[in-house]
Amino acid sequence: MKTKPLFVLVMALLFIAMSGFDAIAGKKKIDFSVSEPDAKIYVNGTFVASGHTELIVEKDQCIRVKVEKTGFLTESIEYCNFKESDPVPKSFRMTLLQDDAYEASALSDIVNEDFEVKTMKTELEAWKLLSQIVTNYMDVVEVTDRETGYLRTAWETEHFTRNTIRTRIIIKLASTDPLSYKIKIISEESGKPVTSVKDDEYFTEYNRVLKKYKDVINEMQSRLGN
Repeated sequence: MKTKPLFVLVMALLFIAMSGFDAIAGKKKIDFSVSEPDAKIYVNGTFVASGHTELIVEKDQCIRVKVEKTGFLTESIEYCNFKESDPVPKSFRMTLLQDDAYEASALSDIVNEDFEVKTMKTELEAWKLLSQIVTNYMDVVEVTDRETGYLRTAWETEHFTRNTIRTRIIIKLASTDPLSYKIKIISEESGKPVTSVKDDEYFTEYNRVLKKYKDVINEMQSRLGN
């Protein structure tokens, strides 16, 4: 008759012991979720899940969580499990904000590449037309030399929440017979919200182009071909 109560007591003590193991070990668990269910979650640089996961923060350790999704701003947060650190939350939901630089730009397979435009117009007609098109898009032409067929605009810079994008157009004479020019739209990003256009070391190639410049080459190709 005493066996059953003793068994129940043993099982209860075992359950308590098992459920309290994490607390005794000192590790903390976080039910971590993201507003975008397909956002990628990285812990200390390693991909672990999309949208939702359980994070483990060991005693006297820290973890760095980064969340990424194309078209949204990348977010990161750090959790530390020390006596003197802030309490580790049992759950956390991260909200991603749309990337305004991404929204203002378009993916382009011709950006940062030379694109050749051929024409049957005379050199003078072609140069005037090219110059007109460029100045319709860009405020400042930095270098222009009709004799060598070279034109370069100054950098046009636009600042975003967490990025700075700079753009310029370069035109080079490719051939005189037949007459053709190489057009290049250079698009670069710094990954920082406020970057001076002169800080070249912070800029790298950006595979997107601001939407207001995306039709430059198409316009040149269309108008020089007529």
